Amino acid sequence: MRTPFLFLLSSLLLTLLSIYPSQGSDDHKCDFPDHDSTLPVMHIYSPCSPFRPPKALSWEQTVLDMAARDEARLQYLSSLVAGRSVVPIASGRQLLQTPTYIVRTKIGTPAQTLLMAMDTSSDVAWIPCTGCVGCSPNVFSTGKSTTYKAVGCQAPQCKQVPNPSCIGTLRKACSFNLTYGSSTIAGTVAQDTFKLATDLVPNYSFGCLSSVTGSSAPPQGLLGLGRGPMSLLSQTHNLYQSTFSYCLPSFKSLNFSGSLRLGPVAQPIRIKTTPLLRNPRRSSLYYVNLIGISVGRRLVHIPPSVFAFNATSGAGTIIDSGTVFTRLVTPAYTAVRDAFRRRIKGATVSSLGGFDTCYTVPVRAPTITFHFTGLNMSLPADNVLIHSTAGSITCLAMAAAPDNVNSVLNVIANMQQQNHRVLIDVPNSRLGIARELCTK
Repeated sequence: MRTPFLFLLSSLLLTLLSIYPSQGSDDHKCDFPDHDSTLPVMHIYSPCSPFRPPKALSWEQTVLDMAARDEARLQYLSSLVAGRSVVPIASGRQLLQTPTYIVRTKIGTPAQTLLMAMDTSSDVAWIPCTGCVGCSPNVFSTGKSTTYKAVGCQAPQCKQVPNPSCIGTLRKACSFNLTYGSSTIAGTVAQDTFKLATDLVPNYSFGCLSSVTGSSAPPQGLLGLGRGPMSLLSQTHNLYQSTFSYCLPSFKSLNFSGSLRLGPVAQPIRIKTTPLLRNPRRSSLYYVNLIGISVGRRLVHIPPSVFAFNATSGAGTIIDSGTVFTRLVTPAYTAVRDAFRRRIKGATVSSLGGFDTCYTVPVRAPTITFHFTGLNMSLPADNVLIHSTAGSITCLAMAAAPDNVNSVLNVIANMQQQNHRVLIDVPNSRLGIARELCTK
Protein backbone atom coordinates (compact mmCIF):
# COMPACT_ATOMS: atom_id res chain seq x y z
CA MET A 1 0.00 0.00 0.00
CA ARG A 2 1.35 3.42 -0.93
CA THR A 3 2.29 5.53 2.08
CA PRO A 4 1.17 9.19 2.24
CA PHE A 5 4.79 10.35 1.86
CA LEU A 6 5.23 8.25 -1.28
CA PHE A 7 1.90 9.53 -2.57
CA LEU A 8 3.05 13.14 -2.18
CA LEU A 9 6.38 12.60 -3.88
CA SER A 10 4.86 10.44 -6.60
CA SER A 11 2.33 13.22 -7.17
CA LEU A 12 5.22 15.61 -7.64
CA LEU A 13 6.76 13.28 -10.21
CA LEU A 14 3.39 12.87 -11.92
CA THR A 15 3.17 16.65 -12.12
CA LEU A 16 6.64 16.86 -13.62
CA LEU A 17 6.03 14.14 -16.17
CA SER A 18 2.48 15.10 -17.11
CA ILE A 19 3.33 18.71 -17.90
CA TYR A 20 5.84 17.78 -20.60
CA PRO A 21 5.62 15.63 -23.73
CA SER A 22 7.83 12.59 -24.05
CA GLN A 23 11.36 13.08 -25.26
CA GLY A 24 11.68 13.16 -28.99
CA SER A 25 8.24 14.61 -29.74
CA ASP A 26 9.82 18.01 -30.36
CA ASP A 27 13.47 17.18 -30.96
CA HIS A 28 14.17 20.55 -32.56
CA LYS A 29 13.26 22.27 -29.30
CA CYS A 30 16.06 20.36 -27.58
CA ASP A 31 18.73 21.50 -30.02
CA PHE A 32 19.90 24.45 -27.94
CA PRO A 33 22.34 26.68 -29.87
CA ASP A 34 25.72 27.34 -28.25
CA HIS A 35 25.98 30.86 -26.90
CA ASP A 36 29.20 32.42 -25.63
CA SER A 37 30.14 30.81 -22.28
CA THR A 38 26.56 30.01 -21.25
CA LEU A 39 25.22 26.46 -21.05
CA PRO A 40 21.51 25.62 -20.78
CA VAL A 41 20.61 23.88 -17.51
CA MET A 42 17.72 21.44 -17.41
CA HIS A 43 16.12 19.26 -14.78
CA ILE A 44 16.49 15.49 -15.23
CA TYR A 45 12.70 15.37 -15.85
CA SER A 46 12.92 17.83 -18.74
CA PRO A 47 11.46 16.59 -22.05
CA CYS A 48 14.98 17.04 -23.44
CA SER A 49 16.52 14.73 -20.86
CA PRO A 50 16.99 11.03 -21.68
CA PHE A 51 17.19 10.26 -17.97
CA ARG A 52 13.52 10.57 -17.06
CA PRO A 53 12.19 7.46 -15.30
CA PRO A 54 10.84 4.93 -17.83
CA LYS A 55 7.07 4.60 -17.88
CA ALA A 56 7.37 0.92 -17.07
CA LEU A 57 8.87 1.72 -13.67
CA SER A 58 6.30 1.79 -10.88
CA TRP A 59 5.65 5.13 -9.22
CA GLU A 60 6.47 3.60 -5.86
CA GLN A 61 9.89 2.43 -7.02
CA THR A 62 10.62 5.75 -8.74
CA VAL A 63 9.80 7.74 -5.63
CA LEU A 64 11.63 5.35 -3.31
CA ASP A 65 14.70 5.72 -5.51
CA MET A 66 14.41 9.51 -5.54
CA ALA A 67 13.99 9.73 -1.76
CA ALA A 68 16.80 7.27 -1.06
CA ARG A 69 19.22 9.14 -3.29
CA ASP A 70 18.44 12.45 -1.61
CA GLU A 71 19.06 10.87 1.80
CA ALA A 72 22.26 9.31 0.51
CA ARG A 73 23.43 12.66 -0.78
CA LEU A 74 22.96 14.21 2.64
CA GLN A 75 25.09 11.47 4.11
CA TYR A 76 27.67 12.10 1.40
CA LEU A 77 27.75 15.84 2.12
CA SER A 78 27.95 15.30 5.86
CA SER A 79 30.81 12.83 5.44
CA LEU A 80 32.78 15.39 3.47
CA VAL A 81 32.91 18.06 6.15
CA ALA A 82 35.30 16.03 8.28
CA GLY A 83 36.91 14.13 5.42
CA ARG A 84 40.07 14.52 3.45
CA SER A 85 40.87 17.84 1.83
CA VAL A 86 41.85 16.08 -1.41
CA VAL A 87 38.87 14.50 -3.12
CA PRO A 88 39.46 11.29 -5.07
CA ILE A 89 38.12 10.90 -8.56
CA ALA A 90 34.71 9.22 -8.38
CA SER A 91 35.03 8.16 -4.78
CA GLY A 92 32.62 5.52 -3.59
CA ARG A 93 30.66 8.09 -1.59
CA GLN A 94 30.15 10.20 -4.66
CA LEU A 95 28.28 7.35 -6.27
CA LEU A 96 25.55 7.58 -3.66
CA GLN A 97 24.36 11.00 -4.67
CA THR A 98 22.55 12.06 -7.81
CA PRO A 99 22.48 15.75 -8.75
CA THR A 100 19.17 16.87 -10.18
CA TYR A 101 20.22 19.27 -12.94
CA ILE A 102 22.16 18.51 -16.10
CA VAL A 103 24.09 20.47 -18.72
CA ARG A 104 25.12 19.59 -22.25
CA THR A 105 28.82 19.18 -22.89
CA LYS A 106 30.80 18.09 -25.94
CA ILE A 107 33.86 15.92 -25.49
CA GLY A 108 36.58 14.74 -27.87
CA THR A 109 37.51 15.35 -31.52
CA PRO A 110 35.17 15.17 -33.33
CA ALA A 111 32.92 16.23 -30.48
CA GLN A 112 30.51 13.79 -28.82
CA THR A 113 27.56 15.23 -26.89
CA LEU A 114 26.94 14.13 -23.32
CA LEU A 115 24.51 15.43 -20.70
CA MET A 116 26.38 15.69 -17.41
CA ALA A 117 25.05 16.36 -13.94
CA MET A 118 26.23 19.68 -12.51
CA ASP A 119 27.34 19.45 -8.90
CA THR A 120 28.63 22.37 -6.84
CA SER A 121 29.81 20.05 -4.06
CA SER A 122 32.06 17.80 -6.17
CA ASP A 123 35.41 18.56 -7.73
CA VAL A 124 35.94 16.23 -10.62
CA ALA A 125 34.45 15.45 -13.98
CA TRP A 126 33.85 11.74 -14.60
CA ILE A 127 32.03 10.07 -17.42
CA PRO A 128 31.20 6.53 -18.58
CA CYS A 129 33.52 5.47 -21.40
CA THR A 130 33.54 2.85 -24.15
CA GLY A 131 32.82 -0.63 -22.86
CA CYS A 132 31.81 0.52 -19.39
CA VAL A 133 30.12 -2.40 -17.66
CA GLY A 134 27.05 -1.38 -15.68
CA CYS A 135 26.84 2.07 -17.31
CA SER A 136 24.06 3.51 -19.45
CA PRO A 137 24.25 3.04 -23.25
CA ASN A 138 25.14 6.71 -23.67
CA VAL A 139 28.92 6.55 -23.20
CA PHE A 140 31.93 8.46 -24.47
CA SER A 141 33.56 6.55 -27.34
CA THR A 142 37.24 7.04 -26.60
CA GLY A 143 38.39 5.31 -29.80
CA LYS A 144 36.54 7.84 -31.96
CA SER A 145 38.37 10.83 -30.47
CA THR A 146 41.73 11.78 -31.96
CA THR A 147 42.56 13.94 -28.93
CA TYR A 148 41.86 11.36 -26.23
CA LYS A 149 44.78 10.16 -24.12
CA ALA A 150 45.25 8.25 -20.92
CA VAL A 151 47.04 9.89 -18.01
CA GLY A 152 50.20 8.11 -16.88
CA CYS A 153 51.06 7.08 -13.36
CA GLN A 154 53.72 9.78 -13.04
CA ALA A 155 51.32 12.61 -13.89
CA PRO A 156 50.27 14.89 -11.00
CA GLN A 157 46.61 14.09 -11.70
CA CYS A 158 47.24 10.47 -10.74
CA LYS A 159 48.11 11.56 -7.23
CA GLN A 160 44.52 12.70 -6.77
CA VAL A 161 43.35 9.08 -6.94
CA PRO A 162 43.56 6.92 -3.81
CA ASN A 163 45.29 3.57 -4.32
CA PRO A 164 46.34 4.24 -7.94
CA SER A 165 47.65 1.43 -10.09
CA CYS A 166 49.07 1.11 -13.58
CA ILE A 167 47.65 -1.08 -16.30
CA GLY A 168 49.02 -2.12 -19.68
CA THR A 169 52.61 -2.48 -20.75
CA LEU A 170 52.80 0.47 -23.11
CA ARG A 171 50.62 3.34 -21.93
CA LYS A 172 50.99 2.79 -18.18
CA ALA A 173 47.62 4.41 -17.60
CA CYS A 174 46.67 5.62 -14.14
CA SER A 175 43.72 3.54 -12.98
CA PHE A 176 41.57 3.36 -9.87
CA ASN A 177 39.31 0.74 -8.35
CA LEU A 178 37.28 1.68 -5.28
CA THR A 179 34.70 -0.01 -3.10
CA TYR A 180 32.13 1.59 -0.79
CA GLY A 181 29.61 -0.73 0.77
CA SER A 182 28.03 -2.65 -2.12
CA SER A 183 29.19 -0.12 -4.71
CA THR A 184 32.35 -0.62 -6.76
CA ILE A 185 33.68 1.40 -9.67
CA ALA A 186 36.74 1.14 -11.87
CA GLY A 187 38.23 3.52 -14.39
CA THR A 188 41.25 5.40 -15.64
CA VAL A 189 42.35 9.00 -15.47
CA ALA A 190 42.21 10.51 -18.93
CA GLN A 191 42.40 13.78 -20.86
CA ASP A 192 40.53 15.13 -23.84
CA THR A 193 39.09 18.32 -25.27
CA PHE A 194 35.93 19.59 -23.59
CA LYS A 195 33.64 22.04 -25.36
CA LEU A 196 31.52 24.13 -23.00
CA ALA A 197 29.09 26.26 -25.02
CA THR A 198 31.48 27.87 -27.56
CA ASP A 199 34.63 27.50 -25.44
CA LEU A 200 37.20 24.79 -26.14
CA VAL A 201 39.19 23.43 -23.18
CA PRO A 202 42.02 21.17 -24.38
CA ASN A 203 43.60 18.47 -22.22
CA TYR A 204 40.82 18.43 -19.65
CA SER A 205 41.49 15.75 -17.01
CA PHE A 206 38.61 13.50 -15.96
CA GLY A 207 37.76 10.05 -14.65
CA CYS A 208 36.91 7.67 -17.49
CA LEU A 209 34.69 4.95 -16.02
CA SER A 210 35.03 1.36 -17.20
CA SER A 211 32.89 -0.44 -14.61
CA VAL A 212 30.08 0.38 -12.19
CA THR A 213 28.36 -2.14 -9.90
CA GLY A 214 25.96 -1.66 -7.00
CA SER A 215 24.38 1.80 -6.62
CA SER A 216 24.25 3.55 -9.98
CA ALA A 217 26.44 6.47 -10.82
CA PRO A 218 24.67 9.37 -12.57
CA PRO A 219 24.29 7.87 -16.06
CA GLN A 220 25.34 11.04 -17.86
CA GLY A 221 28.50 11.54 -15.83
CA LEU A 222 29.24 14.42 -13.51
CA LEU A 223 30.72 17.89 -13.93
CA GLY A 224 32.28 19.03 -10.67
CA LEU A 225 31.93 22.74 -9.93
CA GLY A 226 33.77 22.71 -6.60
CA ARG A 227 37.15 24.30 -5.88
CA GLY A 228 39.50 21.29 -5.80
CA PRO A 229 42.52 20.82 -8.10
CA MET A 230 40.58 18.61 -10.55
CA SER A 231 37.47 20.78 -10.71
CA LEU A 232 36.22 22.79 -13.66
CA LEU A 233 37.19 26.02 -11.88
CA SER A 234 40.77 24.90 -11.32
CA GLN A 235 41.32 23.45 -14.78
CA THR A 236 39.85 26.51 -16.54
CA HIS A 237 41.14 29.22 -14.21
CA ASN A 238 42.78 31.20 -17.02
CA LEU A 239 39.60 31.05 -19.08
CA TYR A 240 36.89 31.61 -16.47
CA GLN A 241 38.80 33.17 -13.54
CA SER A 242 37.13 30.72 -11.12
CA THR A 243 33.80 32.52 -11.53
CA PHE A 244 30.41 31.17 -12.57
CA SER A 245 26.71 31.55 -11.90
CA TYR A 246 23.67 29.39 -12.42
CA CYS A 247 19.91 29.72 -12.43
CA LEU A 248 17.90 26.55 -11.76
CA PRO A 249 14.48 26.29 -13.42
CA SER A 250 11.41 25.45 -11.38
CA PHE A 251 9.83 22.00 -11.52
CA LYS A 252 6.78 23.77 -12.97
CA SER A 253 8.63 25.83 -15.56
CA LEU A 254 7.07 25.42 -18.99
CA ASN A 255 10.36 26.35 -20.62
CA PHE A 256 12.25 24.11 -18.22
CA SER A 257 15.67 25.49 -19.03
CA GLY A 258 17.96 27.53 -16.83
CA SER A 259 21.54 28.56 -17.47
CA LEU A 260 25.11 28.06 -16.29
CA ARG A 261 27.28 31.10 -17.07
CA LEU A 262 31.01 30.50 -16.95
CA GLY A 263 33.47 33.33 -16.35
CA PRO A 264 33.13 36.92 -15.09
CA VAL A 265 31.64 38.27 -18.33
CA ALA A 266 27.87 38.90 -18.34
CA GLN A 267 27.52 38.21 -14.61
CA PRO A 268 25.10 40.45 -12.68
CA ILE A 269 26.82 43.61 -11.45
CA ARG A 270 24.46 44.84 -8.73
CA ILE A 271 23.84 41.46 -7.16
CA LYS A 272 24.10 41.42 -3.37
CA THR A 273 26.74 39.08 -2.02
CA THR A 274 27.87 37.33 1.13
CA PRO A 275 31.42 36.17 1.94
CA LEU A 276 32.39 32.62 1.04
CA LEU A 277 33.82 30.72 3.98
CA ARG A 278 36.52 28.10 3.52
CA ASN A 279 36.72 24.84 5.39
CA PRO A 280 40.28 23.47 5.07
CA ARG A 281 38.96 19.97 5.80
CA ARG A 282 36.69 20.20 2.76
CA SER A 283 37.68 23.29 0.86
CA SER A 284 35.44 22.57 -2.12
CA LEU A 285 32.13 23.06 -0.32
CA TYR A 286 30.62 26.53 -0.65
CA TYR A 287 30.09 27.57 2.96
CA VAL A 288 28.29 30.83 3.75
CA ASN A 289 27.43 32.55 7.02
CA LEU A 290 23.72 32.06 7.74
CA ILE A 291 22.90 34.38 10.65
CA GLY A 292 19.10 34.15 10.91
CA ILE A 293 15.78 33.12 9.37
CA SER A 294 12.54 35.10 9.17
CA VAL A 295 9.03 33.76 8.69
CA GLY A 296 6.92 36.55 7.30
CA ARG A 297 8.34 39.76 8.73
CA ARG A 298 9.39 38.28 12.04
CA LEU A 299 12.86 37.04 12.79
CA VAL A 300 12.65 33.57 14.32
CA HIS A 301 14.42 33.21 17.64
CA ILE A 302 17.34 30.86 16.96
CA PRO A 303 20.55 30.94 19.05
CA PRO A 304 23.51 32.15 16.91
CA SER A 305 25.48 29.08 17.99
CA VAL A 306 23.12 26.93 15.90
CA PHE A 307 24.43 28.55 12.69
CA ALA A 308 28.06 29.03 13.75
CA PHE A 309 30.71 27.92 11.25
CA ASN A 310 33.18 25.41 12.66
CA ALA A 311 35.82 23.96 10.35
CA THR A 312 36.71 21.18 12.76
CA SER A 313 33.22 19.75 13.19
CA GLY A 314 31.99 20.81 9.75
CA ALA A 315 29.15 22.86 11.26
CA GLY A 316 27.73 25.71 9.25
CA THR A 317 25.73 26.25 6.06
CA ILE A 318 26.46 25.29 2.47
CA ILE A 319 24.80 26.10 -0.85
CA ASP A 320 24.36 22.86 -2.81
CA SER A 321 22.91 22.26 -6.27
CA GLY A 322 22.35 18.52 -5.89
CA THR A 323 20.14 18.19 -2.79
CA VAL A 324 16.43 18.62 -3.52
CA PHE A 325 14.98 19.86 -0.20
CA THR A 326 16.68 22.21 2.27
CA ARG A 327 17.77 20.62 5.54
CA LEU A 328 18.31 22.69 8.69
CA VAL A 329 19.89 21.52 11.91
CA THR A 330 17.13 20.40 14.28
CA PRO A 331 16.94 23.47 16.59
CA ALA A 332 16.73 25.81 13.60
CA TYR A 333 14.22 23.71 11.70
CA THR A 334 11.96 23.25 14.72
CA ALA A 335 11.87 27.00 15.35
CA VAL A 336 11.16 27.81 11.69
CA ARG A 337 8.53 25.09 11.41
CA ASP A 338 6.71 26.26 14.53
CA ALA A 339 6.73 29.88 13.35
CA PHE A 340 5.42 28.76 9.95
CA ARG A 341 2.60 26.78 11.58
CA ARG A 342 1.54 29.77 13.67
CA ARG A 343 1.09 31.80 10.49
CA ILE A 344 -1.27 29.21 8.98
CA LYS A 345 -4.34 29.80 11.10
CA GLY A 346 -7.39 27.57 11.16
CA ALA A 347 -5.76 24.65 9.36
CA THR A 348 -4.99 21.28 10.87
CA VAL A 349 -1.37 20.15 10.60
CA SER A 350 -0.63 16.61 9.45
CA SER A 351 2.58 14.71 8.87
CA LEU A 352 3.56 12.85 5.69
CA GLY A 353 6.75 10.84 5.96
CA GLY A 354 9.71 13.19 5.86
CA PHE A 355 7.46 16.25 5.72
CA ASP A 356 5.98 17.05 9.13
CA THR A 357 4.07 20.24 8.30
CA CYS A 358 1.33 19.43 5.80
CA TYR A 359 -2.22 20.62 5.16
CA THR A 360 -5.23 19.19 3.34
CA VAL A 361 -6.79 22.59 2.66
CA PRO A 362 -5.43 25.45 0.53
CA VAL A 363 -3.02 27.66 2.49
CA ARG A 364 -1.20 30.94 1.92
CA ALA A 365 2.43 30.47 2.82
CA PRO A 366 4.33 33.29 4.46
CA THR A 367 7.62 34.32 2.89
CA ILE A 368 10.64 32.64 4.43
CA THR A 369 13.86 34.65 4.35
CA PHE A 370 17.36 33.34 4.89
CA HIS A 371 19.57 36.07 6.32
CA PHE A 372 23.23 35.79 5.38
CA THR A 373 25.95 38.30 6.18
CA GLY A 374 25.21 41.19 3.80
CA LEU A 375 22.49 39.32 1.89
CA ASN A 376 18.85 38.31 2.32
CA MET A 377 17.34 35.47 0.28
CA SER A 378 13.52 35.68 0.28
CA LEU A 379 11.55 32.61 -0.72
CA PRO A 380 8.05 33.00 -2.16
CA ALA A 381 5.48 30.20 -1.96
CA ASP A 382 6.85 28.30 -4.97
CA ASN A 383 10.14 27.84 -3.14
CA VAL A 384 8.50 26.97 0.17
CA LEU A 385 5.62 24.59 -0.57
CA ILE A 386 5.33 21.25 -2.34
CA HIS A 387 1.89 20.38 -3.71
CA SER A 388 0.28 17.11 -4.70
CA THR A 389 -1.02 16.77 -8.26
CA ALA A 390 -4.64 17.19 -7.19
CA GLY A 391 -3.76 20.13 -4.99
CA SER A 392 -5.28 18.46 -1.95
CA ILE A 393 -2.05 18.11 0.00
CA THR A 394 0.46 20.89 0.67
CA CYS A 395 3.64 20.57 2.71
CA LEU A 396 6.46 22.78 3.89
CA ALA A 397 9.32 21.67 1.60
CA MET A 398 12.03 21.61 4.24
CA ALA A 399 13.10 19.18 6.90
CA ALA A 400 15.46 18.68 9.81
CA ALA A 401 18.96 17.34 9.22
CA PRO A 402 18.94 13.53 9.57
CA ASP A 403 19.89 12.18 12.98
CA ASN A 404 21.90 9.32 11.55
CA VAL A 405 24.57 11.52 9.95
CA ASN A 406 26.55 14.56 10.93
CA SER A 407 23.60 16.72 12.02
CA VAL A 408 25.47 20.02 12.30
CA LEU A 409 25.32 20.93 8.59
CA ASN A 410 22.63 23.17 7.07
CA VAL A 411 22.10 22.56 3.34
CA ILE A 412 20.35 25.18 1.20
CA ALA A 413 19.01 22.91 -1.55
CA ASN A 414 17.96 23.30 -5.16
CA MET A 415 14.18 23.63 -4.66
CA GLN A 416 14.82 26.71 -2.55
CA GLN A 417 17.34 28.01 -5.12
CA GLN A 418 14.98 27.65 -8.09
CA ASN A 419 14.41 30.89 -10.01
CA HIS A 420 17.36 32.57 -8.31
CA ARG A 421 20.69 33.53 -9.89
CA VAL A 422 23.47 32.13 -7.70
CA LEU A 423 26.90 33.67 -8.34
CA ILE A 424 30.12 32.00 -7.20
CA ASP A 425 33.11 34.35 -7.31
CA VAL A 426 36.06 32.48 -5.83
CA PRO A 427 38.80 35.13 -6.44
CA ASN A 428 36.79 37.65 -4.45
CA SER A 429 35.54 35.03 -1.94
CA ARG A 430 31.89 35.94 -2.39
CA LEU A 431 28.57 34.30 -3.22
CA GLY A 432 25.69 36.29 -4.66
CA ILE A 433 21.97 35.54 -4.87
CA ALA A 434 19.30 37.45 -6.80
CA ARG A 435 15.73 36.59 -7.78
CA GLU A 436 15.52 35.72 -11.49
CA LEU A 437 13.10 33.83 -13.73
CA CYS A 438 15.27 31.03 -15.07
CA THR A 439 14.93 30.68 -18.82
CA LYS A 440 17.38 30.19 -21.64
